[in-house]
Amino acid sequence: MKNKKMKLLYTSMLSILFISTFGTSVLAADPKLVSTLDSAFEKIEKYILKISTPAAAVAVGTGVLMKKFSFGDEEKIRTANKLIRGSLFSYGFILCIDLILSMFQTLLT
Repeated sequence: MKNKKMKLLYTSMLSILFISTFGTSVLAADPKLVSTLDSAFEKIEKYILKISTPAAAVAVGTGVLMKKFSFGDEEKIRTANKLIRGSLFSYGFILCIDLILSMFQTLLT
């Protein structure tokens, strides 16, 4: 009985030692697919932010100018408010997509 317990203890200690020694070296490298997806997400993030920031600024500026030069026309004022609100919400949505892509990137690495 004592001999079986010693064998079990010896086997478990040897397996723990083996897993802790060789387990980290096997998982040290990133697969090619993960690195490709990681670089693709980074490129998509940069491209979206480069395009969306000036577009949102132009849309807000256009809305402000429409509102200023509406000369009291209620429909133009409503259209300008919708344009400003829509462009700000769209820009916020794009920033949220940027955060979601960053989350996927950290999950993959």
